[in-house]
Amino acid sequence: MSAPLLIIAAGGTGGHMFPAQALAEAMLAKGWRVKLSTDARGARYAGGFPDAVEVNVVGSATFARGGILQKFVVPFRILTGIAAAKWRMIKDRPTVVVGFGGYPAIPAMSAAWVLRLPRMIHEQNGVLGRVNQLFAKRVNRIACGTWPTELPRGVEGVHTGNPVRAAVLEQAGSPYIAPGDYPMSILILGGSQGARVMSDIVPPAIAALPEHIRRRVRVAQQARPEDMKRVTDYYESELLTAEVETFFEDVPRRMADAQLVISRSGASTVADVSVVGRPTIWVPYAGAIRDEQTANARQMVEAGAAVLMQEDTFEVAPLTAKLTELLSDEAGMMKMAQAALACGVPDATERLVKEVESLAEGQQK
Repeated sequence: MSAPLLIIAAGGTGGHMFPAQALAEAMLAKGWRVKLSTDARGARYAGGFPDAVEVNVVGSATFARGGILQKFVVPFRILTGIAAAKWRMIKDRPTVVVGFGGYPAIPAMSAAWVLRLPRMIHEQNGVLGRVNQLFAKRVNRIACGTWPTELPRGVEGVHTGNPVRAAVLEQAGSPYIAPGDYPMSILILGGSQGARVMSDIVPPAIAALPEHIRRRVRVAQQARPEDMKRVTDYYESELLTAEVETFFEDVPRRMADAQLVISRSGASTVADVSVVGRPTIWVPYAGAIRDEQTANARQMVEAGAAVLMQEDTFEVAPLTAKLTELLSDEAGMMKMAQAALACGVPDATERLVKEVESLAEGQQK
């Protein structure tokens, strides 16, 4: 008898592919076979998956890009992809199919629905993405990475959390040193989209801090390549100690060392910060179509672990005032760190595995 088969359907962004990869690794370790169903673009992002994962490329497309002609052929590409995915599932029937969102997930999830196979979706954000919204009422279970997640009326979800990297788990619950009369680290993570606002607002806000705080601050800031020089030059001109890079390879360690994090509230970043347990100022990306980054931050904000500053009011003077307040409140920051840790789900991968196994057991009964 062959090992049970898990088919993972996922798109090409890191937000979709990372939790998919985490689940794939865990299920392989449990003796399952795993296949990844994605499109040609998604396959280019599948390099991190174990070699044991078979990658099946199926046709898919989105109406969000391209001209009129490209939009015209979208339905035909999707239907062709569904047919191919269905044929593969008939030849090698999966035990469970799990979708992680993104248009490349449509063919496999549609085929699983047509064949009435046990199926589940995992949503990373606090608001369902378009594809997961499409399948929300057509699956047996919805695993939610962010809690609470906004779901359609009558639909319930299971809080599994978002899987985090091994490097983050190594820093899980690292002891927090509250602000005091010694060097204090502020970590600024811009995110890939709209990160310029961090370069525009954060440096002058830190420079305007009261001198007794400012002289103790140490900054580590991610900036877009085109902003690197001006941000670096500004910190140097203000005689502030700062490391400015386009990307930090050791973000989990820097989180553990930080007294405060300022960041976009992407789902994976929220998961990382809560697992490490650090006070945060979240600045949701204003261009997010469904305002999912505000939803992502909600649990930590309501728990008293974070401050929310919307982009339209994210200005130098208010940020300086908030930084002064936070960095002057040792007891308050310690409570924020503890509250952040309480929001973390370090065993998110294990929770996802249990949901898959539960669906498989239900099929066997």
